[in-house]
Amino acid sequence: MATSTELIDRALALAQACDRPDLQRRLGLVRERVAAPTVRVLVVGEPKQGKSSLVNALVGAPVCAVADDVATVVPVVVRGGAEPRAELLRTVPVPAGSGADAGPVERIPVPVHTVAARVGHGAEGHEQLLRAEVELPRRLLAGGLEIVDTPGVGGVGAAQSLVTMDLLPTADAVVVVSDASQEVTAPEMAFLQRAAALCPNVVCVLTKTDVHPEWRTVLELDRGHLARRDVDAAVLPVSSTLAALALTSRDPELHAESGLGVLVEHLQREVVDRAGVLAARSLRHDLTSVAEQLRLAVRSELSALEDPAGRDELLRGLEEARQAVEDLRKRSSRWQQVLSDGVTDLMADIDYDLRDRTRVVTREAEEAIDAQDPGPAWTRIAEWLDERVGAAVADSFVWAEQRSQWLAEQVVEQFARDGGAALPELSVGSGAEAMDMVVEVATIDDGAMSLRERTLVGLRGSYTGVLMTGLVTSLVGMAIINPLSLAAGVLMGRRAYKDDQAQRITRRRGEAKTVVRRHLDEVVFQVGKQLKDRLRLVQRTLRDLISDTVDEMSQSLADAVRAAQQTAKEATGERDARARLLRQRLLELDRLATDVGRSIAEPVAAS
Repeated sequence: MATSTELIDRALALAQACDRPDLQRRLGLVRERVAAPTVRVLVVGEPKQGKSSLVNALVGAPVCAVADDVATVVPVVVRGGAEPRAELLRTVPVPAGSGADAGPVERIPVPVHTVAARVGHGAEGHEQLLRAEVELPRRLLAGGLEIVDTPGVGGVGAAQSLVTMDLLPTADAVVVVSDASQEVTAPEMAFLQRAAALCPNVVCVLTKTDVHPEWRTVLELDRGHLARRDVDAAVLPVSSTLAALALTSRDPELHAESGLGVLVEHLQREVVDRAGVLAARSLRHDLTSVAEQLRLAVRSELSALEDPAGRDELLRGLEEARQAVEDLRKRSSRWQQVLSDGVTDLMADIDYDLRDRTRVVTREAEEAIDAQDPGPAWTRIAEWLDERVGAAVADSFVWAEQRSQWLAEQVVEQFARDGGAALPELSVGSGAEAMDMVVEVATIDDGAMSLRERTLVGLRGSYTGVLMTGLVTSLVGMAIINPLSLAAGVLMGRRAYKDDQAQRITRRRGEAKTVVRRHLDEVVFQVGKQLKDRLRLVQRTLRDLISDTVDEMSQSLADAVRAAQQTAKEATGERDARARLLRQRLLELDRLATDVGRSIAEPVAAS
């Protein structure tokens, strides 16, 4: 059976022989896709749950940062390669006053063993890093599997959560990591539900089973929680420590006990093989479509040569078909109108949804601020605000992604109703590798006062009490400073101190509310732009896909009409030679279609 590359090369040769540069470009993109298949698996979870250790165990190399005081702050992408190599991608700083929002992306080659130290929090220059890319010669990664270690989705601010959320729609599978110290938490369950809504394949990995003897109980509890929430995700127990030890000692029993082999088999069966089925289906569609379009022109010209009497009827049929395609092009305003109206409405809905969610967060934050002195509690309030913002933005992102998919389906259905041909699998990548980083919550005055400041406040208040009471008592012959004036000074000083303290708290509350509003305004600005950019990417992808399909159909029919008309002008000898060539070409196209069906039918049927 022919390989995919052989089939594509044969189709390219036939497209070149038929003088179809548009189909050659299409097949060139197909060959690039087949030559470099990518199956992306995201490893996500809250900090210190064992994500990086799991990735290191899967790829058999310490490429991700693992330490109690180190957290991964940028994605680490690990893929297959002939030789070990690594690169850091960072944004070049923009000079002040240049007017540019961001500088160009620079690739910096680094030794593989230094990657872990360079992607952790506190590493030199980590603020400008976008991600790290590592290539390793591993059998697990040979089929195009790409494993991505992501920053923690909780506890380190909304920005890191947004980075992970933006990567979810581009993933073929998501591995959500939770350790065996406790059952799945509410934030982890919320993330699992969002991941299941954005990604077709989700698996939950229970880590650190070697240090928590009650992990089996936690495993059953987690499976129960997922079943009650209707989250279709397998829960697999894994010990990365045992897996690393098994690799060092080459102990197969220890490796089996670690559970890593079960996870690898699951990824191979449920992720890599499924992605192969989808890739085969897409390849079959592309090659079959190209073969049909080439056969149309060849068959039409051959029919005109073999049956000159029926040429006029053939031309009428071709002209009618071409007119139908031209009518489809004119009627393109229908699907374009559906797309344009849908994008306009969805942009307004996205903006409203995001603002509505942040308004709820604003009200909750202001209630929390009014209920206490925000100064000493600001650290807790800022952490809570980051978590609430991350959850609100994640929900908005999931909703926008689902609405975008719904819009794409509506446009494709309208195109089909207008008489359009079948479209290939719609694949919308990410417009950016990660969401723009949201600024951190600003700090406010913590309200701490030194002894000197408290003393001065009290003295300013007590001075008036001592003076006024001393003057009154001096009328009866008492000294200005006497027991009564001193008592009045103490009372007035205490009252002044309390009034000053209340004013400071009121001022801190106002400052805290201003900080919250400014922070949420920045979130709406940056996240709103990212969501709208992704929607525009869906719009452009749909527009280009349908327009290219119509152009290919129109070009095929135009070539068929032109070839049929040309046969009347050729001499008899030339017609015979041309007919022999066309018969041979048609035979090659029929063989190509047969080989495509025979070579690619099995994985499609397996789906």
